[in-house]
Amino acid sequence: MLSGRRLDLLHPSPMDVEIEDIAHGLAFVARWNGQTKGDWAFSVAEHSMVVEDIFARMGPCPAKWRLAALLHDAPEYVIGDMISPFKAALGLDYKAFEARLEAAVHIRFGLPASLPKTVKQKIKRADRACAWLEATQIAGFSEEEADKFFGKPRFEGWQDLRLAPLPPAEARARFLARFEALIAEMGGPEAPAP
Repeated sequence: MLSGRRLDLLHPSPMDVEIEDIAHGLAFVARWNGQTKGDWAFSVAEHSMVVEDIFARMGPCPAKWRLAALLHDAPEYVIGDMISPFKAALGLDYKAFEARLEAAVHIRFGLPASLPKTVKQKIKRADRACAWLEATQIAGFSEEEADKFFGKPRFEGWQDLRLAPLPPAEARARFLARFEALIAEMGGPEAPAP
């Protein structure tokens, strides 16, 4: 990793996960394979921040679950962003690989290795709502097309969200700032310490 950490991809250790590596990687991974409007690709870092915002708007929740929403695509800092049908085509080994990496990220930042089912479901709803917003605002879909693929968002205030792709350095900085704010709200420095 850019931090100098060596991450064993088959057996990732939480001790080798650094938030700076995650933020940097996600800021340079494009959603929609870069096929979006604007001078910059809409990054997974930006997507993650919107998902966390939507997750919070869907109802009160502790900071740790908002952190889980922010980190929901963290494995993509290593493996990139792949569309769900392609992930399914790769099969169980891919899902197991992604799950091990996700567990390492969660443990590194004080979350349970496996999230409660209700939290995972709420994050997935926020993820699909974000995909709808991305599809209609920056990826050229009509609302009817987005409704078919993702379902229209159903949470208070979704109409107010406006997406604008950012330069990678700005996306990285905002992601790190959001991470730090959630960690502070959880009561202190990131846990566990390396």
